[in-house]
Amino acid sequence: MITGGLTLHQYLFFIGDFPVRAYGLVLSLSIILATGVAYFLAKQDGRWHTHILDMGLYCGLAGILGSRLWDVFFFDWDYYRHHLTEILNVWQGGMAIQGGVFLGVLVGILYSRKHKLDTIHFMDIAAPAIVLGQALGRCANLLNGDAFGAPTGSSYGILYPDTTLAHHTYGAQPLWPAEVWEGQLDIVIFALLLIFRARGHARGQCFALYVMLYSLVRFALEYLRGDYTEKYLGLFTSAQMTSLGFGLVALGFFLWLGLRGYSTAPVETEQVSERKKRRKNN
Repeated sequence: MITGGLTLHQYLFFIGDFPVRAYGLVLSLSIILATGVAYFLAKQDGRWHTHILDMGLYCGLAGILGSRLWDVFFFDWDYYRHHLTEILNVWQGGMAIQGGVFLGVLVGILYSRKHKLDTIHFMDIAAPAIVLGQALGRCANLLNGDAFGAPTGSSYGILYPDTTLAHHTYGAQPLWPAEVWEGQLDIVIFALLLIFRARGHARGQCFALYVMLYSLVRFALEYLRGDYTEKYLGLFTSAQMTSLGFGLVALGFFLWLGLRGYSTAPVETEQVSERKKRRKNN
């Protein structure tokens, strides 16, 4: 487990007086690798892989913008309405994944409609790539000292440097590794989605399953988060309410799509398909 002996560094190096932040580098890497995984899955599916690079760029930028604006307007507007010039300072912390997924998916839907692609099937292809990008994004949060946990009340936990928002909030107290565990569970969701894609399922169910599983993870880990602790009606944080809403809607769609019975064959590679055709011709 991570203990108080861990030292995190927000800056990798400096170019003159300009700092190269670990946060920005890892966040960029998450977009690149998620786009690469989406390309592989689309290529495996045999359709639309030529659109992935463009869509990865547009959806990645939209995801960053959506994450920031969602956090500013839904979680922390009381601060930012008095500090408008800091709204785009993403390195200070404050990005809500719900907004990133929402705006990123919206841009993806608009792109697929413009190019006359099967939007629902494309969302199924993209779902594992999205959650992989989220997992790497949580590594960026760890390095930046945001999306942090609450104090553990013991020596167990993460100690953040005094330059981070986590340290400014709680000082030199060990905090729950909420962002670390979320990143790890995102990898588990990534694997489960790949397994689910290997069997027959209705169009749209893979994306609905992604939303369900991530909403469950986020809802549970919010009990360990220390950055946004205000509870509405004394029950749930804003992120929990969002997760509950999205999760229930996704569950409804998952069940409804399954009952409709419009199935999709298990994904198979082009090489396997070609071998099957050769055997059939022989």
